[in-house]
Amino acid sequence: MILLELLAGFLEIGLFSFGGAYGAIPLIREVVLSYGWIGEEELSYMIAVSESTPGPIMINMATYIGSVKAGVPGALIATAAVALPAFVIVIILTAVFKKLTENGAFKSILGSLKNCVAGVILATGVYMMFNVCTGGVGIMSVDLPAIILAAVLGTLYFGAKKVIGKGVSPIILICVAGAAGVMIYGF
Repeated sequence: MILLELLAGFLEIGLFSFGGAYGAIPLIREVVLSYGWIGEEELSYMIAVSESTPGPIMINMATYIGSVKAGVPGALIATAAVALPAFVIVIILTAVFKKLTENGAFKSILGSLKNCVAGVILATGVYMMFNVCTGGVGIMSVDLPAIILAAVLGTLYFGAKKVIGKGVSPIILICVAGAAGVMIYGF
């Protein structure tokens, strides 16, 4: 009986939770408390622990509650139940998008969206770089090491693209930037 309750409760959470962890907390709270799996105080602790550990709160909570209530089978059922709706929805949307991508108008819309997303990402990058290098709007305190580091990283990326035909891996750039940041600014 408890396994069916775990399945039903966490299917409900997985199916109707939108907006990430903070959007899902009211529904998680309602379902968990209505089944009496844990109390209000323990739920608060679970939310705090889940927010400070890796992984989505719904998966962490489902695995924990499932294991406490029904051992390993409970953990497996609750975890699968919370993830199953998203999995099914993604498969359905993939099939729909696959059909739509054959449509010329839809391809044009996606092409436009790619350009818009690239523009938003570029604008965010420029804005963040401006804030880091100058201290933000209205402050205008120039951080010369940050400007030099940004210029070196840009030169490294675009110079490699020009010389060897492809840019340096973003992971390598992140590692170089991190190491340079530690050397310049310390921990």
